[in-house]
Amino acid sequence: MKSVVHRIPLTKARINLGQVVRRAHVNREYFILEKDGIPVVGLMHVDDFEDYLDQQDESLKEQIKTGYQDYLAGRTRDASELLAELRRPAKKTRKQAAR
Repeated sequence: MKSVVHRIPLTKARINLGQVVRRAHVNREYFILEKDGIPVVGLMHVDDFEDYLDQQDESLKEQIKTGYQDYLAGRTRDASELLAELRRPAKKTRKQAAR
């Protein structure tokens, strides 16, 4: 899906703010708002913005890289095994058992 980017004057965006926000949300369109022909701010769907922020997070990039390396090296397990493990009741520690 190709992203649509619209450049509009800030005054026009202010007058039509509801419509601009709806189009950004529903149609996933991007808007660059300009003041005197100079771009000052962008408007996009919040999911796209969160994805952008994730792409800037170095620790997340490292986790993805490490996970991919583990996958390539075969250090993975079936999702059903993990889910079964998560559903099992936790074992009590000696401290908990003594109570």
